[in-house]
Amino acid sequence: MKNSKSAQDSAVEMSELVLPNDVNLLNNLKGGRLMHWIDIAAAITASRHSNHIVATVAIDNLIFKHPVHLGEMVKLMASLESVGNTSMNIKVTVWAENLQTGKVIQTNEAHLVFVALDDDGKPTPVPRLRND
Repeated sequence: MKNSKSAQDSAVEMSELVLPNDVNLLNNLKGGRLMHWIDIAAAITASRHSNHIVATVAIDNLIFKHPVHLGEMVKLMASLESVGNTSMNIKVTVWAENLQTGKVIQTNEAHLVFVALDDDGKPTPVPRLRND
C-alpha cells in the first residue's frame, strides 16, 4: 500500500536509569518524570511514522501499576495502535528491571494521541498504518 507504514517501522525502545534526582522521598520514581519519558518515547514514535514534528494532543490513559525504585532501569516500549488523517494513537508500555536481582516487572501503560504538524504548525496528513 502506497504511503503506509507498519507499526514496527516506527516502534521505539528507550531505557533510563532511575537516579537520585528522579525519585521522591520514598525513593520511588516521580510520576511526572515517568510521564516526561513516556511523552518523549511516544513523540519519537509519532515523528518516525509521520516524518514530521508532532504535538501531544492527549494522554488518554496512564495506569500506575507498581512503583519504580531508585537504581532500577526503566524500559519504555512505544508503538502505534492506530492512525487518523493527521493524528496517531500510541501505546507505551513501561517495564522496570532491578539490576541486582534481574527481576523485571511491568509498571505502567499509557495511551497517547499526537498530531503531525507541517512547517507552518498546522495539522498535516500522516501515512496509513499497514497491518503486517
